[in-house]
Amino acid sequence: MAEFVAVGRVDELEEGELRAFEVSGNKVSIANVSGEFYAFDDVCTHRQCSLAEGDLEETTVICPCHGSEFDVRSGAVLRGPAREPVETYEVRVEGSNLEIKG
Repeated sequence: MAEFVAVGRVDELEEGELRAFEVSGNKVSIANVSGEFYAFDDVCTHRQCSLAEGDLEETTVICPCHGSEFDVRSGAVLRGPAREPVETYEVRVEGSNLEIKG
C-alpha cells in the first residue's frame, strides 16, 4: 500500500496556484482551488507537456501546449485533443505540510 509523502508546505501554494513536485520518481502537480488541494500527473496525456506550466481556471487545468483541459478533481478530459485522463492522487494536510499518497 502506498504511503503519504510530504512534498511541501501549505503556505507555499497560494489559492489559484499550481505547482509540480517530485513524488516517488514521478512529477505530480498540485492545485490549490479555494483552499482545497488536488494532485494529478503533471504530464499531459496528449503530448507530454507539463500541466504545472499551464493555466488553472477554477477546477480546470489547461495544457500550455495544445489547450487540452482536465478536471483537477478527477483527472477527466474536459476538452481535447487529449483523449486519456490524467491519474489523480489523494492529498492531505498534516500540520503545515502537504502530503500526497504515492
